[in-house]
Amino acid sequence: MNTVKRLKGLNLPPLQKKSLTSLIKEYGPALMLAVLLGTSLDLYFVGKNMYMFPIRPFPELLSFNIAFTFLGLPVLVLVYLTMMNKVTKWGKVGILLFLSLLMPIFERFSELFGLFAHSSEWKHIYSFFGYLVFFSFIFLFYRLTNKEH
Repeated sequence: MNTVKRLKGLNLPPLQKKSLTSLIKEYGPALMLAVLLGTSLDLYFVGKNMYMFPIRPFPELLSFNIAFTFLGLPVLVLVYLTMMNKVTKWGKVGILLFLSLLMPIFERFSELFGLFAHSSEWKHIYSFFGYLVFFSFIFLFYRLTNKEH
């Protein structure tokens, strides 16, 4: 009861439920950019034989994993952008570094399960820096397309 009285005194604005249209308008451009960049980078690195996807949907048509690029990556980016909207400047730095460190670990597990394979020249530190730049760019683009937020 005492907590309720304290909360009433805060004068917090009511939670606003966003429509699907406004969510698409807010996150859609950044998600599309993430898919396009992810697809382009996968095609480039697969073409250069830096890595490959031994197990993937439609292997006779596509050289990259469409499931990760078209489903996994947008979900990851959506969660990332949502988290970035809720934290301070140092929290943003922490999330960016954490995700960038986590991705090479996920790559290593994918290799163990046969879903991903790197050439002998590939170093996992490339993934760390690549995702650091990728996530930074996506967030900057998101901010640019959502200046009113």
